[in-house]
Amino acid sequence: MNTNEVALVTGGNRGIGLEIVHRLARQGLTVYLGARSPERGNAAVRELKNASAPARAGAGLDIRFVRLDVTDPESVETAVRGVETETGRLDVLVNNAGIMVEWGIAVPDVTAAHLREVYEVNVFGVVTVTSACVPLLRRSPNPRIVNMSSGLGSLTVLSAPADPGSARRFLAYGSSKAALNALTLMYADALRADGIKVNAVSPGLVPTGQNAAATFPRGDRTTAEGATVPVLLATIPPGGPSGVFRGPDSLDEVIPW
Repeated sequence: MNTNEVALVTGGNRGIGLEIVHRLARQGLTVYLGARSPERGNAAVRELKNASAPARAGAGLDIRFVRLDVTDPESVETAVRGVETETGRLDVLVNNAGIMVEWGIAVPDVTAAHLREVYEVNVFGVVTVTSACVPLLRRSPNPRIVNMSSGLGSLTVLSAPADPGSARRFLAYGSSKAALNALTLMYADALRADGIKVNAVSPGLVPTGQNAAATFPRGDRTTAEGATVPVLLATIPPGGPSGVFRGPDSLDEVIPW
């Protein structure tokens, strides 16, 4: 059995997810990098371990690829069984995988098909992975779940008269993150007796593959900056918070639900 703390990061092969994997591994965790594509997932692991790339130097890091498609329950179950076989438990789950599909589409033109596609990953995928991981998390002395949300899912922000409107442009994505926030609060309450802390975080506006087609400013935050608060929440001590929404710059920065 593995004596290190064990983490699983979905959508870990690029962007903020890749940075989260890297930073958790540098803190001594055994990190499972979850990705749909074995080719891309294994390439990401090699990148993080390649000592010839100074910015990503990772000699000795315990990073392991696991094929995981959050929209495929069978792949999720197989991945979680693999983690159980190799390590016997899970200490950290980072629900990082997420998509946005409605670039350039006005809110009235967003269809139910758009919402189904986004919710399949951003909402149903989180439920699928979380449900599969809870039994392993219960074996940890300090289990944590971090849900990658967004300020675009804050009902307070969406309803603010002073909001310039950018938060209201994305019906599928924004509403999926609002649903994720609700899941966070409900899981935090339901799993409190098990000692499992469940929190949401906004990484801020980071240029990633997800917003490559953005018609508004893509932001100038680095992936390292975007990963800062997710990593802090993933490594909170046993007495840390549960049922909170934090970010993008510090644990003290409260985002309204």
